[in-house]
Amino acid sequence: MISALNRLVQHVEENLGAEVELERLARELGTTEYHLRRMFSSLAGMPLSEYVRRRRMTVAAADVVGGRDDLLSVAVRHGYGSAEAFGRAFRAVHGAGPGEVRRDGGPLRTQPQVRFRLTVEGSIPMDTRIADRPAFQLIGHAARVPLQHQGVNPHIQAHVAGLPAAEHERLKGLSGTEPAGLLAVSDDLDPDRAEGTELTYLHGVAVGADAAVPDDLDRIDVPAGQWAVFRSSGPYPATLQETWAATATEWFPSNRWRLRPGPSIVAVLERAADFSTATCELWLPVEAG
Repeated sequence: MISALNRLVQHVEENLGAEVELERLARELGTTEYHLRRMFSSLAGMPLSEYVRRRRMTVAAADVVGGRDDLLSVAVRHGYGSAEAFGRAFRAVHGAGPGEVRRDGGPLRTQPQVRFRLTVEGSIPMDTRIADRPAFQLIGHAARVPLQHQGVNPHIQAHVAGLPAAEHERLKGLSGTEPAGLLAVSDDLDPDRAEGTELTYLHGVAVGADAAVPDDLDRIDVPAGQWAVFRSSGPYPATLQETWAATATEWFPSNRWRLRPGPSIVAVLERAADFSTATCELWLPVEAG
């Protein structure tokens, strides 16, 4: 996976003024665009699309400051159809428009080329199993919320808190298959997992593929497939979020599995009364690489 990510970075550098052909590159590397995007954003700490934009504007800054060509020519050279679109992208990265930077010589914010290197970690074993599951349904109450990588997401918290206590008990009673119990489901995420982008969050349970679903509940159909199941125990949600991060930095690079499209599911197995600590299972859809 490390060599594939570095090949991706090289491809970006070779195509800064053109379209990044990620689907074709993924095929050549024997992986998928979905997995490549997920691993890049997890390890680089930024979405691939944001990295490409920053690198384009870093290289473009030299042409802007050099002053040999008019700004429209610079824009076209770096993949933009108009000076206005180029100017918006340039300002978003550097904090000033290209005209101002050409006049004043700055400010400029440089995005260095990313390089991925393998480091020796993994001194703490990850409690993981692979589950082969038939098709099932996720049912419950769904809402569109912004993605937040760290800390308690207030939008999700408000969504769950807004449900009557009796509704939680009703959902528990409907649970009919693994993952068991009340579930926190994240679906329909931005491919790059960018902070603040919207996702569908469902508070609910899993039932069989043929189970009848009450009319007042939302439903996500989940096809048959394999899942990597990671167990975590400790302060909540910090330990769960650390486990989530470790799947990208430690588990996937050292295993033959890769992510496939589908919802991410958290099952809370045990928790303190105030939810300060919890034992959870994180279910991620995978396929053999």
